Amino acid sequence: MSGADETLKRIRSIVTASGDRTERAKQLAEAVRSLGNYRWTGVYGVGKEAVSIIAYSGPGAPAYPTFPITKGLTGAAIREKTTVIVADVRKDPRYLTAFGSTLSEIIVPILDPQSGTVIGTIDVESERADAFSVNDQKLLEECAQASLPLWIRD
Repeated sequence: MSGADETLKRIRSIVTASGDRTERAKQLAEAVRSLGNYRWTGVYGVGKEAVSIIAYSGPGAPAYPTFPITKGLTGAAIREKTTVIVADVRKDPRYLTAFGSTLSEIIVPILDPQSGTVIGTIDVESERADAFSVNDQKLLEECAQASLPLWIRD
């Protein structure tokens, strides 16, 4: 079994375990972050009007722990219901600064299987420009799918 397969198995175990949702979300963020040795990973919940951090793994809390669903790259991922990758956030006017040192970011939406609405996101950031490959996207989308019970079970 590959490291990625092991991590996906671990994610499924984390999100279906009993216990505090915030703690499980923190473990999820840590598992995702370890996959690509990413600098920062956040796990967010999406409500009717706002996006809020549930947990994160990395050097600190985001500048905007809660923000309108229409703002930032996350807002684009919610509107489009698809993964958003930005190779250089300095060149994208949609970028909502979480950390001054972020140069590239990927936002993976979590879709409710019943309604198709976005109920959460996984946000991964790097201090390097053009840090995310097609393989990163595929793997992070698999992580998002594996983590679905964190949003629909609670």
